[in-house]
Amino acid sequence: MKQQSRTPMRMIDSSKRIHTFEEVNCGYTDHEALIEANRCLDCKHKPCIKGCPVGIDIPGFISAIKNQKIDLAYQIIHKSSSLPAVCGRVCPQETQCEALCVHTKKGESVAIGHLERYVADTYYQHHHSIDKGISQEIKIAVVGSGPAGLSCAHDLIQAGFKVDLYEALHEAGGVLTYGIPAFRLPKEIVQREINELIQRGVNLITNVIIGKTLTLEDLKEMNYQAIFLGTGAGLPKFMGIPGEMLPSVYSANEYLTRLNLMHAYDKNSLTPIHKGKRVAVIGGGNVALDAARSAVRLGADIVYLIYRRGKEELPARHEEVIHAEEEGIIFKFLTNVKEIIANDEGYVKAIKCVAMTLGDKDQSGRRKPIENPKKKMVIPVDEVIMALGTTPNPLIMSESTDLKATPKGCIIVDENTHETTKPMVFAGGDVVTGSATVILAMEAGRKAANAIIERLT
Repeated sequence: MKQQSRTPMRMIDSSKRIHTFEEVNCGYTDHEALIEANRCLDCKHKPCIKGCPVGIDIPGFISAIKNQKIDLAYQIIHKSSSLPAVCGRVCPQETQCEALCVHTKKGESVAIGHLERYVADTYYQHHHSIDKGISQEIKIAVVGSGPAGLSCAHDLIQAGFKVDLYEALHEAGGVLTYGIPAFRLPKEIVQREINELIQRGVNLITNVIIGKTLTLEDLKEMNYQAIFLGTGAGLPKFMGIPGEMLPSVYSANEYLTRLNLMHAYDKNSLTPIHKGKRVAVIGGGNVALDAARSAVRLGADIVYLIYRRGKEELPARHEEVIHAEEEGIIFKFLTNVKEIIANDEGYVKAIKCVAMTLGDKDQSGRRKPIENPKKKMVIPVDEVIMALGTTPNPLIMSESTDLKATPKGCIIVDENTHETTKPMVFAGGDVVTGSATVILAMEAGRKAANAIIERLT
């Protein structure tokens, strides 16, 4: 009889981890991974594969773990995913592959994400030489080195094309590098995946902003046969409320970039950050939780997470919510901020809030938050972080009249090929969908790469 409960992941105790940016989850041992792999029933219809946006052969790689063939397990995963160590850590498996696991009918799903991470980490513990692909003379430009761009570049280099990967910042990785904190995704893991792409033959070019340093027309004149835009959604949203421009009010985008890319937590950092003692983070997604948990690690005495809806409507991953609760973050549900109040020196002193109730479901499928003006409150804080989502940077759109976009600034593409309205220019990831998950961006990168390969061969 197979056990119904999954093998738990060991983690750093919350009393210790709030003082460090070290990764919270510790990974499986060989023994733990084998126990968990043996829970897989290797179902005939393999429903978990249907739940994976990139179509990983999940029963196949888990079977390889059972037979203690980790190299084979890695190769199975790598056929579909270029970032297994990343996806094993940050993908929302609970709403995708694990949600369709047959074990959920009577117990807990197989810990697919934990096993994927185990395979990638174990594989990389040994040195593996990587052969460059056979290069054709066809050149492709991939713009943006986040998950969409990395996934697209991986498939293109595997197909034998020459790939130049352009990154606006000084380090590659996109949101994987500047957005997700090290306690969820260590930066050496991201760098490891990028280094593998470089070893396979991808030419990484940093500090180049497409739309400013070079235009799309410049790229066309440089004899690129196709261009993929995976520039993400880096323009933060704000609420449009009084006090939003006060000092020590951050967008989560800036706050996390300062920490993750510029190491602002280091006392010797050249780009320091204000370390609030009473911090309010506005939002309910993974980014909001990342910012709140980072504030705790920077020494905040109290951190509030302000969310307009209830706990059931939180879009953040369940695991991250549990970790945040363990770390002492105070969730203020059914609460909305109306004003940020300044002290006599012009710095943040408090936030003025109003209680909310939930009405009927809106277009998002969640119940619509409605203000209850009879219930108001003032919460003393000295720092506010806006984690309300992001939209694509309009820079590329402003320099190319051939690209069409939605009213929200997202590039319009063919849903099957991801080709834009500009011939042989493709796009995918957050620049098309707005803020979404790493794995969905990777799926878009793969679709675009497949379309480019078919078109050019």
